Amino acid sequence: MTIFDTHANAARARLARRAGLVLGAAACIVGASLAWAHGDVTPQKVDTTGLASLGNNWQSDNPYRGNATAVKIGASGYNQNCARCHGIEAISGGIAPDLRKLDNDCASLKDAAKKAACVKEMDEFFLTTVRHGRTRNGAVYMPPFEGTMSQEAIWSIKAYLETRRDKPM
Repeated sequence: MTIFDTHANAARARLARRAGLVLGAAACIVGASLAWAHGDVTPQKVDTTGLASLGNNWQSDNPYRGNATAVKIGASGYNQNCARCHGIEAISGGIAPDLRKLDNDCASLKDAAKKAACVKEMDEFFLTTVRHGRTRNGAVYMPPFEGTMSQEAIWSIKAYLETRRDKPM
């Protein structure tokens, strides 16, 4: 090996280190831009003008089921607050639950009473989850929306999701 070979090898090694640093920096920049692209995850208020007031007592089942005005308001509320995690038009990209499947277990029930009980249970689950959020091992997986969204807003979002079901009722 000549002195020229030694210098060439050292130059190649320096170039490889620099390329690695540049690629690492580029990966950090891309990763940061993707995190910022996630958008504002602060819960947003939903304009529920046009919906009947539900009062101060929380309803245990969706009073807006099938209400066209509620579905329209719910679609807007969903897009403002839920789509960034649960997907556009409630089609999840796989990170957060696919909310079109929320009532799937109920849809396959043949007994009307069991189906109604299942839907009521899913309504209560939905309401509790949206109001209080979800945490696991101290990490927030879903922020609580109570205090930001009214029950009218929450139930209108559920009414919208019912139009997006994976399996029709």
